[in-house]
Amino acid sequence: MRVMILAAGRGDRMRPLTDSTPKPLLHAGGKPLIVWHLERLAAAGFNDIVINHAHLGEQIENALGDGHRFGLNIRYSPEPPGALETAGGIARALPLLGKAPFLVINGDVWCDWEFSQAYQCAQGLGSNQAHLVFVDNPAQHAGGDFCLDGKTVRYASTGIGPTLTYAGTGVFAPEFFATVPVGAIMKMRPLLDAGILRGIVTGERHAGRWVDVGTPERLAELDHELRLAQ
Repeated sequence: MRVMILAAGRGDRMRPLTDSTPKPLLHAGGKPLIVWHLERLAAAGFNDIVINHAHLGEQIENALGDGHRFGLNIRYSPEPPGALETAGGIARALPLLGKAPFLVINGDVWCDWEFSQAYQCAQGLGSNQAHLVFVDNPAQHAGGDFCLDGKTVRYASTGIGPTLTYAGTGVFAPEFFATVPVGAIMKMRPLLDAGILRGIVTGERHAGRWVDVGTPERLAELDHELRLAQ
């Protein structure tokens, strides 16, 4: 099973830190955010990793190389300046991701969801479906966007259950991105909206630790927490 790590964002809210360093290479607990992902993916048995990049992308390639030192095979999907947004970036990388369901992870979050669970998620996935990981709403996004009706994803506005926030981690069938033209700039939300209406998006709630490292303050808090745990 292949993995795509999303690492093309500019990270404007993290400035000035991201003026000279791409956000996934910012350190927390003594190592870059993206390295936490790579080490946990290797431990979970993954081998083939695809990383997209745009802003200061050469730094990501120089820092991670071909992945050999992590026990991984890393390939890159460069994007033009400004990047292609999430859905556009994944669509561009599909030739590297193959024809089987793949795991997608945001490169600028920290999460302890067990990546090995992705294998089981993929087994039950339809040819055009997606399975998303949700977390309880963080303080900066208290209203949430979605809720779960069993395993089926619904809009928060339905009031079916507690509202949740997409964790930036999910398992996707390649066909989920079939309507995205290669090279198009497109966010993920329109695809999720269309999939929810069709009933092809499932999900689960992760009760563990998740941090959206969206500000220098949250990065500093995570760094302190991880160092205390070492």
